[in-house]
Amino acid sequence: MRYLRRAVELATLALEVGDEPFGSLLVGADGTVLFEDHNHVASGDETRHPEFEIARWAAEHLSPADRALATVYTSGEHCPMCAAAHAWVGLGRIVYAGSSEQLTAWRAEMGLPPGPVRPLPIQQVAPGIAVDGPAPELAGELRALHRRLNGLD
Repeated sequence: MRYLRRAVELATLALEVGDEPFGSLLVGADGTVLFEDHNHVASGDETRHPEFEIARWAAEHLSPADRALATVYTSGEHCPMCAAAHAWVGLGRIVYAGSSEQLTAWRAEMGLPPGPVRPLPIQQVAPGIAVDGPAPELAGELRALHRRLNGLD
């Protein structure tokens, strides 16, 4: 839960600097935080998701064995692009606070259109990855961040 709370802190930071509220961190097998980031899509590059940045960083800095033992903790379930990147570089387990299903429901509740990519569960994109989530105790905080993003709170 400590790492999921940090992911939500990073999502909050992203929102505070004018970006979409998503944050993620990569934790090694020994519990050391190896890399953390938040969304940077406000730059105009919609691929600048923190999970994708983690995959890039891991590919450059970790051995395949260390990647497989690492865990990604993230505020929101990986989108298909990020799930594929995660699988291609051979990262280990994913733990997410909020699911794509929850985000889709929140967006509909706010009257927003669906995103440009179908929100597939991670296992449909990368079936070999161990996945845990969502964390119900963080749902309210995540929903509030997305409401703030869309000027509703």
